[in-house]
Amino acid sequence: MALEINRQTDKQTTHQNVRSTSTFFTHKKISSRERMFFIEQLALLLETGSDLYNSLSVLQQQSDNPHMKAMLLQICDDINTGKSFSSALSQHPEVFSATYISLIAASESGGYLQNILNHLLAMEKQRDELQTTLVSAATYPIFLMFFSVAVVIFILVVVFPKFTELFAAIHDELPASTLFLMDLSELLINDWWAIIPAFLGFIILCILWLKSTTGHYFLDNLKIRAPLINTIFIKLYLIQILRVLGLSIGHGVNLIDALEISKDVVKNRIFHDFIDQLITNVSDGRILASGFKDVSFIPPMVYQMINTGEQTGNLALVCNRTADFFQAELEKKLDFIKKIIEPVMLIIMGAIVGILVSSLILPIFKLSHAIH
Repeated sequence: MALEINRQTDKQTTHQNVRSTSTFFTHKKISSRERMFFIEQLALLLETGSDLYNSLSVLQQQSDNPHMKAMLLQICDDINTGKSFSSALSQHPEVFSATYISLIAASESGGYLQNILNHLLAMEKQRDELQTTLVSAATYPIFLMFFSVAVVIFILVVVFPKFTELFAAIHDELPASTLFLMDLSELLINDWWAIIPAFLGFIILCILWLKSTTGHYFLDNLKIRAPLINTIFIKLYLIQILRVLGLSIGHGVNLIDALEISKDVVKNRIFHDFIDQLITNVSDGRILASGFKDVSFIPPMVYQMINTGEQTGNLALVCNRTADFFQAELEKKLDFIKKIIEPVMLIIMGAIVGILVSSLILPIFKLSHAIH
């Protein structure tokens, strides 16, 4: 009897210890991959016939991540006190977006939680694949850019100073590029202690400005209006909006709520204003397609597809198919960019190195000619 009481006491103590750490861990961000793994495991357990509370308890006990473990413990406790699953998830907005909460709430009333979890998982995987493609396309040019800057600095700091005295005799006859690079080399060598703090200060000011309301709006507007990159971001945002609309409408969420949910997945204020206008149009009794018709940055195809979906009563299906089409188009475009970015960057690097080398060789030829 005493042993049983001790075991219960130990179990309660352990539960309290884990529970006490939850307040520390709940503000920590759990990665999207961990969230995807959790959703996949939960859907699998529900498919095998396990009820929701027991499934969550199993995942909580098996989790190696203390952040996830603490969060799942809170969710289990909330469900044990009578809260719905969606209500328990809403206590963790840093992990579960409004899209998750609204769709899971709809599935609870409709009795298809496992189905919606699978759909959310598929949407997460598609978004993760797209983000991976974007990062892959951007990594190589960024690397080449930093490498080029490093090469230029090395030449200016190490190579150019060795020719300064040699070129002193023909200083007035040096090309403008050589004079400029020699001055820049001298500046980097003598005033590096002032350049580095000034550069870091400039970067910090830029970051702070971009985080401000004005700077954030400027950056969001640049993504939509700037040539070359605007089509990438517009298609990316449309993919996110259309996927959420298709998933939400297809599972019984009304159109206005679905539009509100879609704002949560798009991190751009221009598109937020656009979605607000769509909500206003629908609230005033107009069809959804009307809001897509006269917007300069929205491809005409979107209006045509949405209009067809509303007329045929297959809006959810049309939204999903349109998102699939734009994702395929975006992946093709990014693949094309990756193919041409290498020769373009190599040409740019060759031009930079060519200017540096010519700025050294031409004066040497002039010097040699003067001596002879």
